[in-house]
Amino acid sequence: MNRPEIHISFAPEIRPLAAPERRAGRTALATDGSSTLGHVVESLGVPLTEVGRLLVDGRETPVSHVPRQGETVEVCAVDRPQRVPGAPLSFLLDVHLGTLARRLRLLGVDAAYESEDIGDPALASQSAAQRRVLLSRDRGLLRRREIWAGAFVYSDRPDEQLRDVLGRFAPPLAPWTRCTACNGLLTDADKEAVRERLEHGTQRTYDVFAQCTACERVYWRGAHHAQLQEIVERAMSEFGGAAV
Repeated sequence: MNRPEIHISFAPEIRPLAAPERRAGRTALATDGSSTLGHVVESLGVPLTEVGRLLVDGRETPVSHVPRQGETVEVCAVDRPQRVPGAPLSFLLDVHLGTLARRLRLLGVDAAYESEDIGDPALASQSAAQRRVLLSRDRGLLRRREIWAGAFVYSDRPDEQLRDVLGRFAPPLAPWTRCTACNGLLTDADKEAVRERLEHGTQRTYDVFAQCTACERVYWRGAHHAQLQEIVERAMSEFGGAAV
């Protein structure tokens, strides 16, 4: 059977996802003569969510192209900031990204999150139905064709994850406007209206409150506020202007 040999290379940003033998630079690869270029790239470990342009002998080529003998393929990373069709920009995070979800919400970014493992098909369907960018560290999940849009989260450290997502998608930031528990919008709350939801110590110490319009959780500037403020200020300084 004819097995056309091509030469393929991956951009430095996405090489960590590629098979180990493909990370050093351009390498030879025998294809099966029928698979598309998109399938070839994914078979080497890189989801198409991470791929920008595909250059075949220097010409931009669609993922549907079937590689031919002797072609040279360059797999480019997505441009940053990445523009996603439709508005407003919103995200869906899988079960392993709870801390990232809470930090995105802290910054006012619409970030739905599944705290239980509902399975890849359900996540992909939810991404499509709600037109949310699916964030995951599961490359198999990101290869599902039904997702609306997706992105691999490269780090396992929340600080680096947040910088990665903000740098890649440049979502508008509006700190302190979303519930970190459920993603609902916050509104100013009168102390008397929420008094029954407060511990006695909180009632005596604080006077300014906000409440989620969805789950009715009450927020105030408590013991952890300084830590949260630091996250907000760092993000706003780098990605969104002055912190509020």
